[in-house]
Amino acid sequence: MYFNCQYLSPVGSIDLLFAEDALVGLWLGEKRFMQEAIQGLVMSEANSQCLILKETKNWLDAYFAGHNPSLNHLTLKPLHATAFRYMVWQHLLEIPYGEVETYGHIAKQIAKDRGQANMSAQAVGGAVGHNPISLIIPCHRVLAQNGALTGYGGGIKNKAWLLNHEKLTLH
Repeated sequence: MYFNCQYLSPVGSIDLLFAEDALVGLWLGEKRFMQEAIQGLVMSEANSQCLILKETKNWLDAYFAGHNPSLNHLTLKPLHATAFRYMVWQHLLEIPYGEVETYGHIAKQIAKDRGQANMSAQAVGGAVGHNPISLIIPCHRVLAQNGALTGYGGGIKNKAWLLNHEKLTLH
């Protein structure tokens, strides 16, 4: 059983999806791939007393108040986490607040981790694009090699807003 609710934020309504003990989905803006991710799931409205819901809302409140909240109190279990996607999402969690990485740089790191000579930046982009817990697993912090804002499921306008919110100056 999954539980859903919405969180109202400065970038609009955010859809949250929980299992009993973990956050499994968070979509904002255009919510690309949300319908694909939740297809066939049995869901009901989340109980406001649910601990993981409270912890997620506290994290979001702190983030939108301009803080860099810790993930220590959140349990994340992203939907549809293949081994490759999970590896990419783990790299996203390592990108510090207010900083960015490129798809190519992440591809090089993953290739090194896997003992491979190289890795496709497009493959990394596909995994980043299917991140079901956007914002908390910070896919908005990934840019194209030339620094362009590309490929954000929540919409490029929201990606720019989030990076600006983190005090990152884009050229």
